[in-house]
This record gives sequence, structure tokens and C-alpha cells, in this order.
Amino acid sequence: MQIRRLVRHATATHWRTRMLFPTPTLDAIEQAIAKAELNHAGEIRFVVETALTPKHILNDVSPRAHALEVFARLRVWDTEANNGVLIYVQLADRTVEIVADRGFQGLVGAAEWAAVCRLMEEHFRAGRFKMGSIAGVDAIGSLLTRHFPQGPAKAPPPNQLPDRPTLL
Repeated sequence: MQIRRLVRHATATHWRTRMLFPTPTLDAIEQAIAKAELNHAGEIRFVVETALTPKHILNDVSPRAHALEVFARLRVWDTEANNGVLIYVQLADRTVEIVADRGFQGLVGAAEWAAVCRLMEEHFRAGRFKMGSIAGVDAIGSLLTRHFPQGPAKAPPPNQLPDRPTLL
């Protein structure tokens, strides 16, 4: 199993990632995040990673464990209300992980986050990367609006994390 995973990651190319997530798709995701963040006080960060390093594979690092590393490295946890959310798309393993900051503890269950991941993965399996990404952002935006709503007559909070998706 580890050999297959190592080969899958070794043969994954950044060129393919750019084909699946071209600039217009990245622009659409950025706009979806900006639009969603007008309705809540949370922060969404979107990351697409082509593949893990051979060292990660040989050490059997799971996509979830690596998503936690990315969450920390990009400082998604560094928001005023501890309500940052990372959408992590890992192409070589064909998986989506969502990592939410401690402000969501007791508010959103694992099943709700998993449902968003499965929704996105379903779109991705059908080749609808733009549609799946936006559907995921919208679903997370709904969860954030429910738990961290914008107060009436309040100006949107300052943007604490970049809205532009990151390709790793």
C-alpha cells in the first residue's frame, strides 16, 4: 500500500494541479470566500497541495495529519475569535480535509465537517473542481454564519487571513 501511495505522490505534478485549478478557478474561489465572509465573523483559508514529500509518505503521514501541519504553518489558528477554518485539498491522495480552530469546539460536529468534505470530493471525482470548491466554501460559510454571525448594522470585521487560495 505504501509503495502505491509513494508512486502516486511521486508522479503527481504541479502542472496537473494548475490544470485542475487554473487562475479563473482560483479567482472564483477567492470571490466565494470574500462573499461568504461578509455574512459571518469567521475566516476561511483554502489550500490545494499536489503531493506530499517522500519523507511524509515513508513516515506514513496521513492527509489529516498534514492538514493539521498546514493549519499551523499558515497560522489559520491566529484569528481574534479562534474561528479560522482550513479547507485542505490533497490531490495525490484524492482527499479533502477541514481543520477548524478551537472556537468551533462543541458547536460543529465531525459529521458536519465530513459532509462538506464528501460533497467536495464528489464534485472532484466528477471533474468539477471549481464547482466543488465553491460548494465547499458556501457550505462552510453557512456553518460560520450559524455560529459566528455578523451582528446587524455591524461593518464586516477586518480580513485576518488571505482569501486567495494557496497552491502548495
